[in-house]
Amino acid sequence: MDTTVKTGGLSRRAVLKAAGTVAGGIAAGAIAAPAVHGQGTKTIRFLNTETSIDSIRALKVAAAEYERQFGTKVVIDSVPLDGAFTKVTTSLRGGTPYDIATFAFVGHVLILASEGHLMPLNELTDKYKWGPNILFPIDGKVFWYPYDYNLAWIYYRKDLYEKNSLSVPKTWAEFLKNAQTLNGDGRAGALYPIGSNGATNWLSPGFMWAEGVKVFDDKWNIVFDNADIGPRVTRFLDFFGDLYKTMPPGTSQASFGEVLSNFTSDKVAHSAYAGRMIETLERNAPALADKYGIMPYMDSAGKHQAVNHGYDGWVVLKTPNSDESMKFMKWFTENQFINFLHTAPLHFQPPRLDVYEDARWRAHPLIEKHNAAIETMRSFLTDKNMILTSLDTQGPAPDLRPGKIFEAFVFPEMLQNKCLKNMGSADCLKIAADKMRQVIA
Repeated sequence: MDTTVKTGGLSRRAVLKAAGTVAGGIAAGAIAAPAVHGQGTKTIRFLNTETSIDSIRALKVAAAEYERQFGTKVVIDSVPLDGAFTKVTTSLRGGTPYDIATFAFVGHVLILASEGHLMPLNELTDKYKWGPNILFPIDGKVFWYPYDYNLAWIYYRKDLYEKNSLSVPKTWAEFLKNAQTLNGDGRAGALYPIGSNGATNWLSPGFMWAEGVKVFDDKWNIVFDNADIGPRVTRFLDFFGDLYKTMPPGTSQASFGEVLSNFTSDKVAHSAYAGRMIETLERNAPALADKYGIMPYMDSAGKHQAVNHGYDGWVVLKTPNSDESMKFMKWFTENQFINFLHTAPLHFQPPRLDVYEDARWRAHPLIEKHNAAIETMRSFLTDKNMILTSLDTQGPAPDLRPGKIFEAFVFPEMLQNKCLKNMGSADCLKIAADKMRQVIA
């Protein structure tokens, strides 16, 4: 592990200076605590991709507080997630780089790290225990500060299960039977996207991971169609083809918004998402907010379970403001982290395991109300038998090759061949595996 990371934390002298100034203000009878403006000319540029009003507000309040305490201005720019990488690389080429940025694709972090643009963040991450498969270290160096998991799991309607005397399924056959039973009366049995979009890559492969499917071996060879993995994929395709028959019209166009709206408007009985589904139920369909259940994806035999990986995090870029950016991130992650998580209290599932025991985090009303879901979400991290993976994190180490397959929408095309073109599962598999090899060649 590299031990040469810079000491970017607030110095003891600065803390004493701030404390002394505040104490002096109190002694003088000041109404408001005075600001400490030690480096008033510095400005940090922070590119944010969490575009909800609450998240932007939390970041801007934190920025204002940092400026009040330390005199450094933090400018918060917010863009949609898909535009972040282009925005960051353009700013680098233009000579006015962002100092801090948000990413949700480890491949983008790898590209910037390999080009020497990122600061190692071990001094911020080493002090905590983290959930599995989230720091993505490269030669011992951690180049981002993950602030949430976006694991995808299955949502189902508990009230409909009780009404129809259904049991929580442990196998694909049981899940398919439940979806078929609940398919009718103006409601579809299930919705899992098959379009060429990120929603399909995120929400539909979970059944495949539970079946033990892998894309690469330890030497980065494609094993998706070998004698061991290939039959698992064709079993999955056979199952998914039958499940597709319980899905609503328009599934081929469905993305994140359609998945949320269909489940929360009582149009489908099963779907998948992370914690944002619960927040959407609370906001748009409160009558259903106590009628949902969650479970991991299951395999065909009832032996294994999986959740599809997802994540977001912050990076610090190597700029003339790197030292000041590191100071800000240390202050922010120590003092404002929980405030930020509370802006999407169930969707921002903490990757830091200490947060689950923090009374401040637990105090949010939605976290208190949905404690059972929270504990199930935590169990996905602590259950050593739970499979936690995704298309973009497949393989023996963090690498660009899984991301290329993700971005080429190989998996959505495979599902479309099965569900829309009625191709045989073996043919769908062969086309997908051939394209995977072509994409990473």
